[in-house]
Amino acid sequence: MAMKDIYVHLDASADCKRRVDAGVRLAQRLDSRMTGIAVVQRPYVPPYAEVEIGAEILEQHQQAVRDTLEHIGAAFEERTGSAGVDAEWRIVDGEPVGVLSEHCRYGDLLVLSQDADSHDLLPGGHEMPDRVILTAGRPVLVVPNIYDDGEIGRCILVGWDAGRMAARAVHDALPVLQKADKVTIMIANPEPGEDGHGDLPGADLAAHLARHGVNAEADHVTSKDMDIGDLLLSRAADIQADMIVLGAYGHARWRELVLGGVTRHMLDSMPVPVFMSH
Repeated sequence: MAMKDIYVHLDASADCKRRVDAGVRLAQRLDSRMTGIAVVQRPYVPPYAEVEIGAEILEQHQQAVRDTLEHIGAAFEERTGSAGVDAEWRIVDGEPVGVLSEHCRYGDLLVLSQDADSHDLLPGGHEMPDRVILTAGRPVLVVPNIYDDGEIGRCILVGWDAGRMAARAVHDALPVLQKADKVTIMIANPEPGEDGHGDLPGADLAAHLARHGVNAEADHVTSKDMDIGDLLLSRAADIQADMIVLGAYGHARWRELVLGGVTRHMLDSMPVPVFMSH
């Protein structure tokens, strides 16, 4: 198993460079190819205002967006080329969540930012990571706003609760875990009994990963004073993790997207890139 195709969202936001840098770091580590996806979205204009604005002005706006994205694509080519990473990029018309979700299904991973900028005519940017994680069907690497082009994937913390989403995330991340110097499997507040994790929480997963060549060790912590999200973040800081692997819990209820508490807390407070699967 290998991770050979990494997709990254290209746009005009301040975080674009950070997510490209993160993608390049990972592509170098995994010998992966990168594909940049830039999306031209028709701006949202209320019907009563569209007549006043006029089709010509809207077309000028779209062309300005395309021109900007051409410059961003050129910068992407320069960054990947200087890093020795095989890459291509493309401009696609459509709605960003749908376009990114569709295109990344032909790859192994999609790189997004923690918070997408919401431009004046493009509402809902802050919802992009949530919606893509729950609809793409592929793992997503979410890059924090404070990322500074540091190492990714050498010291990894895995949040494990023996659930379906956690299992999906671990096995989606296996190519990254195999390249890591150290992987810590952490279970927060493990419960004994048939529905628990055995006598030594996480030991079965550590043994399974070891058979796949992963240098993994099991760990657990119990605390009544901190919630699970904070326990994970605290442990990540303790071991100086440069990536967290986590199952993304949530579901789409009609048009309302609902994320689980730990998933939402991690997206809001992540100190390092977080690898999520749903």
